[in-house]
Amino acid sequence: MNIDAINALIAEDMVQVDDCITARLASDVALINQLSGYIIGAGGKRLRPRLLLLAAHACGHRSEAAQTAAAIIEFIHTATLLHDDVVDESKLRRGRETANERWGNEAAVLVGDFLYSRAFEMMVDIGSMRVMAILAGTTNTIAEGEVLQLLNINDADTTRDRYWQVIEAKTAILFEAAARIGAVLAEQPEPIENALARYGSHLGRAFQLVDDALDYSSDSDTLGKEIGDDLAEGKPTMPLLIAMERGTADEQHTIKQAIENGGRDKIDDILAIIARTGALLETQKLAEAEAQAAVEALAALPDTPYREALSSLALYSVGRDH
Repeated sequence: MNIDAINALIAEDMVQVDDCITARLASDVALINQLSGYIIGAGGKRLRPRLLLLAAHACGHRSEAAQTAAAIIEFIHTATLLHDDVVDESKLRRGRETANERWGNEAAVLVGDFLYSRAFEMMVDIGSMRVMAILAGTTNTIAEGEVLQLLNINDADTTRDRYWQVIEAKTAILFEAAARIGAVLAEQPEPIENALARYGSHLGRAFQLVDDALDYSSDSDTLGKEIGDDLAEGKPTMPLLIAMERGTADEQHTIKQAIENGGRDKIDDILAIIARTGALLETQKLAEAEAQAAVEALAALPDTPYREALSSLALYSVGRDH
């Protein structure tokens, strides 16, 4: 099932989600409307809200609550993007200026806070303490992941274990929450809920691994941001960790210096080392293993077009170029 067929299954729901996003973005403060509308309107895959809706449908459930929950997930994700770009001093996202580049760091951080608080208002509207508990725990874990990532920046001694810890807290947890909430709203038994949560977690890990690989293998027009951003920010992601494990002593020294100093001065040297060591291929293999684990977690669900769509979504996540 290709991405268009996947999206067609929940097209009507996504219209309602987009309407909900537009309505709940509204504020009496003009700058909030401008900035939040800019970042939400920048496009993006809307992958996390789609995941929630597909999970709910896979459990035989469709409701306004699920549509609202999908919008909440997108608000939380967008808030993390606003804060990420400030921390990373990013200038480009999805092919456009970042909000912080256009309006300044202060405005970007505060509008990110607005999106978080609006998301929690919307959780109250759903009226499910379980959903609130999941999302409260999720946002807390995401914040912890951001701090963990900050500690890894410019640290050439970062291990694979520390890398995994960051992406599980920073990325995979929101995928996990989206899939789990689909089951919760459908009032599914614990085995189904946990199966979907595992699916979401593995999907999130796969998605982040591919993102990290694309930072060294795509181009800025396709990716929508500058190539080598992770290196410029001193982030030791999986391709760099693998290249260091497999590289010569001189290559290891070059990578360590690049991580510790940040910037793009050594980008050509780093790309050559990554290519020679097969680091991108190994990262892709790790992503494919996570995607396969996600597909296997779906075995607990009934065989429906929505389960097929979830399975295809996992494969799409590791086959994309942006």
